[in-house]
Amino acid sequence: MKSSSSIRKNVIYQVSADVLSMILPLIASPYISRVIGAEGLGTYSFYYSVAYYFTLIAALGIKNHGSRTIAKCKNDHQRINISFSNLYAIQLISSLICIAFYILFILSQCDYSSRFYAVIMLFQVISSLFDISWLYIGLEEFRLTVTVGLTVKLVSFIALFICIKSREDIWIYLLIMSLSVLFNQIALWIPLKKYVSFAKPSISIMASHIKPLFILFLPTIAVSLYKYMDKIMIGVMSSKTQLGFYENAEKVTTLPLTIIASFGTVMIPRISNMIASSENDKAIKYTKLSSKYIMWLSYALSFGFAATAQTFAPIYWGNEFKICGSLIILLSITIPFISFANIIRTQYLIPNERDLDFVVSVSLGAVVNLAINYFLIPQSGAAGAAIATIAAEITVCLIQCISSRKQLPLGAMVRQSFPFLAFGAAMFVIVFTLGVKMSTSITALGIQVIIGVGIYCTLSLLYLYTTNDPILKACFSTLTRNR
Repeated sequence: MKSSSSIRKNVIYQVSADVLSMILPLIASPYISRVIGAEGLGTYSFYYSVAYYFTLIAALGIKNHGSRTIAKCKNDHQRINISFSNLYAIQLISSLICIAFYILFILSQCDYSSRFYAVIMLFQVISSLFDISWLYIGLEEFRLTVTVGLTVKLVSFIALFICIKSREDIWIYLLIMSLSVLFNQIALWIPLKKYVSFAKPSISIMASHIKPLFILFLPTIAVSLYKYMDKIMIGVMSSKTQLGFYENAEKVTTLPLTIIASFGTVMIPRISNMIASSENDKAIKYTKLSSKYIMWLSYALSFGFAATAQTFAPIYWGNEFKICGSLIILLSITIPFISFANIIRTQYLIPNERDLDFVVSVSLGAVVNLAINYFLIPQSGAAGAAIATIAAEITVCLIQCISSRKQLPLGAMVRQSFPFLAFGAAMFVIVFTLGVKMSTSITALGIQVIIGVGIYCTLSLLYLYTTNDPILKACFSTLTRNR
């Protein structure tokens, strides 16, 4: 009972943080888009993506491996001290090397006009030195990471409206976003003494972590190839304006996925601990149960975004960004595939140390993405990148399903999501048709959203009630007792 309560609290903390992380950029996005324009937004996206690669290399896959390692020894304080100290020693070395290479990149590859933007993003690369969020995730101290993250996000959110007033302020936008990442990581060091003490790193222990870190590092790089390399390719092979369109469309479809990802973040340490305690059947039960509600949410997001996209884009960002409506429809296709793959990855592959399967799936996804990008971006710009992303996410999901088909009840997991697929499709037909017939206005968008939510939620509740869903029954029981 205590275990379930702890998971519930961690999910609430993580989802609360992710909801606010989703809402704040969505509130700021219309203002930023109108003030700095599509080209300015594309400029930020391009230099952020370049800096991100150096930060990613510095991390060396430590977030997943580190949280998993800490979770497995969280009842032994001495082992935590040793594991943390040796893992951080590796991170420190890799971060310093990457910072040096980023500075070399600025000096050797950036011309005078682009060097200024690249220097601003150096703060983001430096943040890799201080990222110890994996320790708190492993210890399941989600309240701490949530509090720090939300505080920094709120401050940077306010700063955007105060400091950015014209298209010439693009450098201020880069500075605020870069510093917010750095300050978030530094703040997590303040309470560190309460949780861990430094031990002298050992070469042999550090060496034992290299292989699992490298194995988890490969899929991280592969994922980044179709999460960030496509933006760099759009900026180089098409234009910063097309990149600005893609940035906004992807932001809308990706931000809500942080809610779904939060379930995986919470479940990694818990499932890892269950497996370490030989509670495999219990772990599979949790995976099957959580997949039902994650897919319910993913179909709501996918069909909901697609149905309202053409009305939403010009109202939200202005007529300059009208093309984003078509891009959102394309990218919405990826949401169910990303969600299902996230379940398999975070609740089975990573906790069971099936890292090679993870590597193969995302590596093939990256190959598919890069190949399609290469052929489609020069002619189709952002739309070409969106098509490549769809193909990549489907590839990753299918391969992860194949690799786990003998251990997970995938058939049952898919079948229990079919009703929600049908409800989402019905909602899409009605809401999209309304959008075509109504004028583009806030009122029309509001009507679409209300009707869409009403249709999907009503059909879902009726289905869950008639099938005696245990979670719904528990909610009704709680409400009845509280009356």
